[in-house]
Amino acid sequence: MNDLLRIRSLSKHYDGFDLRNVDLTVPAGSVVGFIGSNGAGKTTLFNLLTGVYEPSEGSIELNVDGK
Repeated sequence: MNDLLRIRSLSKHYDGFDLRNVDLTVPAGSVVGFIGSNGAGKTTLFNLLTGVYEPSEGSIELNVDGK
């Protein structure tokens, strides 16, 4: 099966906040939602995925198998 998204050891550091060591694989055809309390890092993760922010560490791969 093809993976649409792979996130490995993703981190973003700010003064007063750290999003640390996110690992996520989303197979093609899946539906995924993010839930969490305020300040958990949901918006930061979306900003990293869309290229608004650069990660401090880790990697993001989109359309991994190229199909």
